[in-house]
Amino acid sequence: MRKIGCDRRCLFLIAAAVAFFYIQMRLFATQSEYSDRLAAALESENRCTSQSRLLIDQISIHQTKIVSLEEQNRRQTEECRQLKALLDDLERKGVQRVVDKSQVPVAAVVIMACNRADYLERTIESILKYQSSVASKYPLFVSQDGSDPSVRSKAMSYDQLMYIQHLDSEPVQTERPGEIIAYYKIARHYKWAMDQLFYKHNFSRVIILEDDMEIAPDFFYYFEAGAALLDKDKSIMAVSSWNDNGQKQFVHDPHELYRSDFFPGLGWMLTKSIWDELSPKWPKAYWDDWLRLKDNHKGRQFIRPEVCRTYNFGEHGSSLGQFFQQYLQPIKLNNVKVDWKAKDLSYLTKDNYTKHFADIVRKAKPVHGTDAVLKAYNIEGDVRIQYRDQPDFEWIARQFGIFEEWKDGIPRTSFKGVVVFRYQTTRRIFLVGPDSLRQLGIEDA
Repeated sequence: MRKIGCDRRCLFLIAAAVAFFYIQMRLFATQSEYSDRLAAALESENRCTSQSRLLIDQISIHQTKIVSLEEQNRRQTEECRQLKALLDDLERKGVQRVVDKSQVPVAAVVIMACNRADYLERTIESILKYQSSVASKYPLFVSQDGSDPSVRSKAMSYDQLMYIQHLDSEPVQTERPGEIIAYYKIARHYKWAMDQLFYKHNFSRVIILEDDMEIAPDFFYYFEAGAALLDKDKSIMAVSSWNDNGQKQFVHDPHELYRSDFFPGLGWMLTKSIWDELSPKWPKAYWDDWLRLKDNHKGRQFIRPEVCRTYNFGEHGSSLGQFFQQYLQPIKLNNVKVDWKAKDLSYLTKDNYTKHFADIVRKAKPVHGTDAVLKAYNIEGDVRIQYRDQPDFEWIARQFGIFEEWKDGIPRTSFKGVVVFRYQTTRRIFLVGPDSLRQLGIEDA
């Protein structure tokens, strides 16, 4: 029994020794692992400390650069301010050079340009051909949108004009996907240029041309007569040198002028008072179609000639040559020197024109039926053809080959819904709307 008890104690002691040895081994392993982790942590801390110091050094270097750049920016801002002051002074002297102080200008003439130096040269040469003799009445400007060096160089090569430049770095945000950005840039440029000429240089009227136009011999005399109408009759919003249906086969009389509810554009004159109204709400894009909205012209009309006083040769441009072959290339540019000073244009004033136009329409022979175009061809004298609605107008216009387009319920060139053009001979065709005769006060309406 005693031996068995001794054996049990030995086994117990052996088991305890093994357990103690195992625990010691685990403690040693754990201490070793923690020691390795601590060493790794210390190494990581040292690495982070080193990287932090490097970042602090880099930040210090960048701060030094920032201070240097801020100082450089301050100097450049000051230099720009001085250069702007110099440019303003040069521009003022340039305007003084092209404006005769002894002569009150009829209107400033501005050519809107961008990146077509060859077109610009052709336009300037055409204008100078007739502007030189009346330069004091019509100071000439070229307004460039952007920094195309060839356009700037071409414009500044002429002593007879003043060059101004629109630099706009603001990104364009179109309102609809796929829109052409150029139309937004053009609208910005127009607003800037008009603000410059009306508010900075204080002109009372401005004639707007584009860099792809030639002008007629009587262009400036036509606009001088138009200026008198603008001053006299506030129901006239602008005077244009353009007739959308001015193709050779549709015009005859270079003396004939019309009022129109549709803004023609392409060589037009407006007054400062009209610009005061338009400038604050000028659109982001498509400024010409915007001017054709009833909410903007507010019942006022536009003077247009039968025979155009401008010719648009711009086959390549923002509109990608739209309608050029059919509508622009065949335009007849007037080549007759009309004595506008001797002409009585009182028939164009609001109080007289509706009656004047109604008398002409009343005398025209009514033609009806699906073969109206053929009948009109065989009738001597003026003819009027009634259309029922826009699709009916477009069908008839297509038969003759005139513009079919409407804007905001108004056909191109129309007055009270009536579109007039010559056809083959001196005869006039009047396409008359469903309510036109009543608006004109014609008895048989």
